Amino acid sequence: MFDPLAPVEKPAKRTEERPYHQYPFYSPRFWHGMLPAAWFGLLRQGRFRVHPTRWTLLIGVSFATLFNVLFAGIQKLFFFRRQRDAELHGTPVFIIGHWRSGTTLLHELMVRDERLSSPSTYQCFAPSHFLATEWFFRRFANWLLPGKRPMDNMAAGWDRPQEDEFALLTLGLPSPYRRIAFPNDGPIDLDYLSFEGVTERDVNRWLETLRRFLLDVSLATGRPLVIKSPTHTGRIAYLAKAFPEAKFIHITRDPRALYPSTCRLWKSLDEVQALQKPHHDHIESYVIECFEQMYAAFHKGRETVSEDRLIDIRYEDLIADPVEMLRKIYTTLHLSDFDSVEPIIKQWVEVEHKGYQTNQLQLDHDADAKIHSHWESYFKRYGYE
Repeated sequence: MFDPLAPVEKPAKRTEERPYHQYPFYSPRFWHGMLPAAWFGLLRQGRFRVHPTRWTLLIGVSFATLFNVLFAGIQKLFFFRRQRDAELHGTPVFIIGHWRSGTTLLHELMVRDERLSSPSTYQCFAPSHFLATEWFFRRFANWLLPGKRPMDNMAAGWDRPQEDEFALLTLGLPSPYRRIAFPNDGPIDLDYLSFEGVTERDVNRWLETLRRFLLDVSLATGRPLVIKSPTHTGRIAYLAKAFPEAKFIHITRDPRALYPSTCRLWKSLDEVQALQKPHHDHIESYVIECFEQMYAAFHKGRETVSEDRLIDIRYEDLIADPVEMLRKIYTTLHLSDFDSVEPIIKQWVEVEHKGYQTNQLQLDHDADAKIHSHWESYFKRYGYE
């Protein structure tokens, strides 16, 4: 059985073990697409405590924000009317589930259907001006990105499908991902995993910004969107209300694989993206806390979503037979005819990911006992006991 999310048999050295200086100054980070106000707000949140080894990143992003203002103005000048009149094309589909549960794999598979589209990496990293500038970066600036994602060795590129949460982060909205900038300061904006305790005004502002971004993406692609962000899992009730036609695919995975893989994910991102030198002291407790808050809100919120708009799948079933699992998703959610896209999915599975092997991450006895204690309802509800 292959695992398309895992590194190849002889992967590159793990990201969390690589010195920060091995990532060149010109390599883009999340923050490079920010406007000055969002960037200054992020720095103020971290009380400007940027480690000297990250000063080149600080300077690079600060200069980039000025160009973002210019490009955003150009986009507004040339695209204002089209943005004002933009509409979503067809039914949006949200892929939700915990980090490292297979959301990326499912996202990659679904956008192989050329009738569907998704926010791209460039659109999520430059949400304020991608309508005006994406053509240039796709054509001339692919060299800026590594060939593989640092956390799991999956393919990277400006045109690859990406999490829209990064776009919201870049636009300056509250997001749990803001923690990545100053990871040693602890969690931030965890209430935005569920919107519990967030004022109605702020929730509406968040939803309106998301809608505006998705409208811009829809304007660029002209096709129905497949949207993936693990952070959306606990927001399902709000998303279902804001997008009445939307469908949801919820994917689960054995927590004994989720836990170590998610810890590795955050360590990798902190090493590459942080403005501090991360010490990783509280990663394990952070993973447990996010999981609990996310799924408490999800299990409550899913009760407001009709059965014909939501399907539960398991990562283990997806990698065992991707073709049949996608057929089930298309049929259950009444997306479109699957037969026409089946050969494309088969080719992707059998050719492009044939050489991938499962990445084994060890879970010690204490960690196993801890996640069984904290995530017991997930183990039982989704059949992982």
